Formats: sequence, C-alpha cells, structure tokens
Amino acid sequence: MKRLLLVDDEPSFLLLAGDLLEGQGYSVDRAHNGREALTVLEKSVPDLIVCDIMMPGLDGYRFVQEVRANPQLSWLPVVFLSAKGEVNDRIKGLKGGADAYLVKPFEPEELVAMVEALLSRTDRIISNGGGNGNNGEIEKTMLVNFDVALTPTEQKVLQHVARGQSNKEIAKELMVSQRTIESHVSNMLIKTNLSNRTELTRWAMENRLS
Repeated sequence: MKRLLLVDDEPSFLLLAGDLLEGQGYSVDRAHNGREALTVLEKSVPDLIVCDIMMPGLDGYRFVQEVRANPQLSWLPVVFLSAKGEVNDRIKGLKGGADAYLVKPFEPEELVAMVEALLSRTDRIISNGGGNGNNGEIEKTMLVNFDVALTPTEQKVLQHVARGQSNKEIAKELMVSQRTIESHVSNMLIKTNLSNRTELTRWAMENRLS
C-alpha cells in the first residue's frame, strides 16, 4: 500500500482530503504544518507528499526546501496546494521544488489523478534504473510515457492545444474557466512527463491524438 503525507493547517481539509485518498486505497499520514511534517518524516518516509503552501510557522516553500536538502528525502514527489492560481504563482511553486501545483478549490478527481500520475511516474523511473541504490534518491531524468490514459475532456483540450490555441482561447471555445484549462494542461504534462505545450503538441501528433 502506498503511503502519502498530507500537510495542511486546515483541520477540515486534512480530514476530507485524507478520507478521500484513503478511500482510494492509500495510507495517509497527516500534519498541520511543515514543522510537524518534518517530525513525521523522521519516523517514516512516504511515497508522495501533498502540501499546502500557506501555513503558519514553517510554510510549504520552506518545508519543501528542507525535504529537497535531505538526500534521503529529496527524491519524494511533491504536490503543492494553493488558493493562488495565477501563472506566476504556479511557476514560483514549481521552481520552489514541487512536482505539481493544484489550485484550491479543486475537484476531488483532480487530486486523485495527480497523485496517481506522480506515483506512476516514480515507479517507472525506479523500474528503469533511475534509482540510487545507496539512498533511494531518484535521478532527475524523466522518461516520456507514450502509453497515457487521458480523460475525454483532456483529449478535447489536447486537440485545441495541438492547434496552437492559448488557454484563454480554449476556455472561451469550451465555455469553461481559464483555470480549468490550465489544470487540464498541467495534468497532461504530468501524465506524459513532458515539460511544455510544444512537447505536448509533438506527443499528440506522434500518437495521432491531435
């Protein structure tokens, strides 16, 4: 059973998100802030961390810095959670050490899909020799996954991305918010292990999804 560490200063969110993930078959440890989370990590190492950014004491950014600075923990995939959804906020989060960035409020299925995608990616890296036998650290080299299961909505968004349309243009055409499109694009980048929209377009064309 995969173990997750959920870090958030909102008790209600810890309860609901924890129950959601446990309902998907994961074992979930909970912490109310970064300092408490570091104490949890001293006792056991999870397979993935889901962490809020804005927390009292040790916030998400500083907590992840501590994780990345520890050779025994630096390989851990991290999902940042935040109510701030602007592009600059997402960039700051990803540059701050997170592997994925999810904007609150989000659909429960989004969180589950993101966790599954990151865990699957980690397993693929390990199975392809990407791990370090001395401390379990995973190398940064990512393998492109050509066998990806996209949701019907993601497939529709991908077709528009492949046409060169911006998130704003896609949102207007599909009559949804731009934030929704950004979330779908982020999820597809995670699932495919790709870095940007250009690579995503090429991947779509190679797999005849455009």
